[in-house]
Formats: sequence, C-alpha cells, structure tokens
Amino acid sequence: MTYVQRAAERFRGGDPDAGIETWHAFSFSGFYDPDNVRFGPLAACNEERLAPGAGFAAHPHRDVEIVTWVVEGELTHEDSTGHVEVVRPGDLQRLSAGEGVHHSERNEGAAPLRFVQMWLTPSDSGGEPFYEVVRGAGDDAPYALGRAEAVLHVRRPGPGQRCALPGAQWLYVHVVRGVVHLTGTTLREGDAARISDAAELDAVAGETGAELLLWEMHAEPRFP
Repeated sequence: MTYVQRAAERFRGGDPDAGIETWHAFSFSGFYDPDNVRFGPLAACNEERLAPGAGFAAHPHRDVEIVTWVVEGELTHEDSTGHVEVVRPGDLQRLSAGEGVHHSERNEGAAPLRFVQMWLTPSDSGGEPFYEVVRGAGDDAPYALGRAEAVLHVRRPGPGQRCALPGAQWLYVHVVRGVVHLTGTTLREGDAARISDAAELDAVAGETGAELLLWEMHAEPRFP
C-alpha cells in the first residue's frame, strides 16, 4: 500500500514573524490529526527554514531519536551534554534523547537555512543521551538507527538514473530536491511516499536528477 503526501498538503507551522517556517508531515504541536500520527516509528518529518538569526531556544526531549539533514545553510546545534556543532549541507546529525536532554538549534550564518528534521520513537525507552554528526553522508553509507530498528538511506540519482529502494515493513520516501518517478507516481520536491510492506523497488530520477531521504523501518515503537 502506498500513500502519497504532496508538499502542499503538509500542515504549516513555525513562526514566520520570527523567521521560522515549518511544514509538518505528521501531527505536531498544535496540529492534531488522529489519522496522521506516525508511520511505523517515524513520528515527524519537518521541513524547516530559518532566516539568519532565527532559531529554537533550548528545550527538552526524551525517548526520541532526532535525525537532521541540512539542505542549505548552516545549523548551529548546542545541547546539555556539552556538544556545540555547526552542521552543513550533506551532514547528517543525530540526537538520541534517551532519558532526557535539552538542545537548541539556530541559524547563526548569513544565509537562509533549510533542513529536514525527522523524529523516530525508539523501541525501548531510557538510556543515556547520544549525539553525533556524520560529515558528508553518502549513498554508499546507510545510517543505522539501532534504538529504533531503522536505517536511513540517502540517494542522489543523476538525470534519468534508476536507483534501488530497500524493502521494509515501512518505507518512507522524502524528496529533498528534484523529481522522481516511483511506482507510477511522480514525486516532486517536498513530496513523500509512505509504502507499507514494501518489496524492493526502483525509482527513476527526472531530467535534473534528485535527492531522496529513505527510511527503512522494521519495528513498531514500544511505549512504557
């Protein structure tokens, strides 16, 4: 089963007056749709745009895996475990909140910042917080998220190029850039496909190529 969510169908949040624009794929904050709460362990996929100087002040999280993909600009991250990092395009950031952590995210650069942030509910609660940045994450290096039994794949097919998508109980395909043709459907920037019980599939990039984020997920979250 495949469900396609177009970019224009996302719920718009954020605070435009403060330089924060957000498009939510799932129920989030003040927006609640009982039929759109999660897909497997994936509970959020937010397209974020921050103007220079804008950002999110320090706030708490627990029992969530937060994975961030920077598309344009520079993201400055700071957390209560002492990490201060600048994350750039092509870098993959992970914050595993565990039993509790505070963090802030800001655009301290001179250019607009665009990033995709994804939240997954872990299979088990608690544990020590964990943070890392993978610099220059590539197509040949899937990122395994052990606490959520999920794997993130980055695909960057060139114009007209075909690329393989993994099979999984839950497969989430998010188009970061370009156009891709998948199972008879055309997906454009900001569109996403949710595929249940996915066999191995192929996607074909459009004439300008594409950049995709793929979540291969194998377990429902377990809540305490």
